[in-house]
Amino acid sequence: MDTLLACAIVAVCIGPQLAAVDADRGKALWEAKCIGCHALDANRVGPLHRGVFGRKAGAAPGFTYSAAVRNAGFVWDEARLEKWLAGPAQFLPGSRMGFSVADPADRADIIAYLKSLSGG
Repeated sequence: MDTLLACAIVAVCIGPQLAAVDADRGKALWEAKCIGCHALDANRVGPLHRGVFGRKAGAAPGFTYSAAVRNAGFVWDEARLEKWLAGPAQFLPGSRMGFSVADPADRADIIAYLKSLSGG
């Protein structure tokens, strides 16, 4: 295989995984995209976000979740938050969140921000 072609394949396949995430950019994105429904320390239309990383799905105190989220049975981590932000209804059919984040880099940065708030 041509060396240039091999390098291009590697760059396409693993390059995005090597891109650095930016929690500061994630904070700005969170404030632009998420704050309409979420707060860090209080439940609003959606549950509070401080501590979401590492928290059991459906377990924010005092928030009334859909059965889909309440019964999900997992802990929020990077992979699950990635799938959730990419398409909540596809990831957990029956969930009530109707907003998604289309750009993978934006999702990664938002997740890095949420993780930084959780001590993770």
